[in-house]
Amino acid sequence: MTVVDTDLEKLMDMQNRLDLRAVHGNASHPGVLTRAGAEDADMVVALTNSDEINMVACQVCHSIFHTPLKIARVRQSEYLDYPALFNSDHMPIDVFISPERLVTEHIRRLIDYPGALQVMDFAHGIAQLVAVVADNEGPLIGHHLREIHNYMPEGVDARVAAIFRDNKPISPDGDTVIKIGDMVFFFAAKNDIIPVMRTLRHRDKPVKKVILAGGGNIGFSLAKMLEKNHSINVIEGNKKRARFIA
Repeated sequence: MTVVDTDLEKLMDMQNRLDLRAVHGNASHPGVLTRAGAEDADMVVALTNSDEINMVACQVCHSIFHTPLKIARVRQSEYLDYPALFNSDHMPIDVFISPERLVTEHIRRLIDYPGALQVMDFAHGIAQLVAVVADNEGPLIGHHLREIHNYMPEGVDARVAAIFRDNKPISPDGDTVIKIGDMVFFFAAKNDIIPVMRTLRHRDKPVKKVILAGGGNIGFSLAKMLEKNHSINVIEGNKKRARFIA
């Protein structure tokens, strides 16, 4: 593995601590990438603080070195809002990672499903894995898992993937009895999530009013996502930034 960075002191520290090769320079420059061994690299992972450097590094690796797999961190929504940019005809990035976008979408999903502890998308959001804690108002409490369909509307389907009881995992099957306090992970189609949740816990009130502490990239992006269907208040210490968000 080779690490490229403009901070020589940081590179030397990493080289002394880890089994890697360090190259000092700008990661988007073809000469620097040549010295880093891009000609025979199987993968490039561009993780600098600059979206532009990350994207150009992937472009250079694609055009000059024909690197098979290119991964880049892209933070700015101005780029992420145009996914057509990221293909082999334009900006050849195979996988782009946006920490802010991941956090924003995670929080939004928790707001969409009040009472959920975790919501993960699968198949581009068609199916979801949801974690909830069963309470005494869930009709499935005290019953076997195989009875779950008796408590859901017709056509709704779900599969329980895991259960944690007293902080210990148990392998669920049809004879498993759901108990109060169980953390239940289930798979279901996106449109079926709410009916399945109601079999395990009380119906939580929909989130209508949201206060966001901080108007950075995450706060601003989340506010834009929620403003149509929610009442949003953003607390931001920078007056100029607060005016921009408003």
